[in-house]
Amino acid sequence: MESLGEIMVDLGFFKGKNIFITGHTGFKGAWLSRILINAGANVTGYSLPAPTNPSLFELVDISNHIHHIIGDIRDKEALQDAFDSSRPEIVLHLAAQPLVREGYINPVYTYETNVMGTVNILECVRHSDTVKSFLNVTTDKVYKNNEWEWGYRENEPLDGFDPYSNSKSCSELVTHSYKSSYFTDGHASISTARAGNVIGGGDFAEDRIIPDCVRAIEMGKNVIVRNPFSTRPYQHVLEPLFAYLLICAKQYDNKSLSGWYNVGPDDCDCLTTGELVSLFCKYWGDLNWIDESDNGPHEANFLKLDSSKIKNTFGWKPQWHIEEAVQKIVEWTRVYLGKGNITEEMDYQIEAFINVGR
Repeated sequence: MESLGEIMVDLGFFKGKNIFITGHTGFKGAWLSRILINAGANVTGYSLPAPTNPSLFELVDISNHIHHIIGDIRDKEALQDAFDSSRPEIVLHLAAQPLVREGYINPVYTYETNVMGTVNILECVRHSDTVKSFLNVTTDKVYKNNEWEWGYRENEPLDGFDPYSNSKSCSELVTHSYKSSYFTDGHASISTARAGNVIGGGDFAEDRIIPDCVRAIEMGKNVIVRNPFSTRPYQHVLEPLFAYLLICAKQYDNKSLSGWYNVGPDDCDCLTTGELVSLFCKYWGDLNWIDESDNGPHEANFLKLDSSKIKNTFGWKPQWHIEEAVQKIVEWTRVYLGKGNITEEMDYQIEAFINVGR
């Protein structure tokens, strides 16, 4: 497919448009909401309460700038009511149980949320007369992981190992089936995006390495790293979010652009968890980490994405290499721990990211 020559989405496209986001109270959802608020979109968010305390969603007061609805993605009736009231043109589905270890602990809830939640939102889209663009946000972990050195392509088998990863594989298959069964008339474009391991300021989740670094700073302790030799496609949160918006905008009036897209960093930015923590310690200063491999439940050791498709289709490319991404996280963390203006820092980083792509 011929490249459209785009690198950075024009946020002016979203001004005045009705946008429905599931999972807007999470880490990625809060950053996405802030981007769209700044763009002048009419945003409706449907989600459970913020999953962490503290949470980025509450720290930057997202609820007072959008139509904020508390609800469970598993509750089809409540979701339908919220959806119908917003009459969305664009839908971004982020609601999920997003943690590998939590998936092992609560597999039923994980499958209910990640699989039936996808069915529920697609049912809303299927019966809508307003939606023109839908994106299901999944993960790099949807692939059957052979622990090989090269990145996975979109045509590789979908067969995640653990309950979380597998539920996201199922979410992909549900989306594929709905697209083939109900959207062949082209009344809405249906896509999925498979992002890498997202990092950024404002993530307070358990069992994620950057939040572990921040908590170690707060407690004056060393960072505990449980899988230091696992290679992951780490990327700043703004990388996939702007890619999601690019897909949504471009497929809005061009159904041929809908499909399945990997959104990962360049190979030079795929590094081990230990290397990532070392970078954080370097830019923070006066911080160290220790290896405490815990022989926990299975997690992939080596995982990369081949993002050639989205690069060739849209001209997309990553904007910040991993060192720049970590520097931005350190800057955000200093503002947060120093009780500075987090909203201003978010807006500054969003604008800086946009300016790289201009």
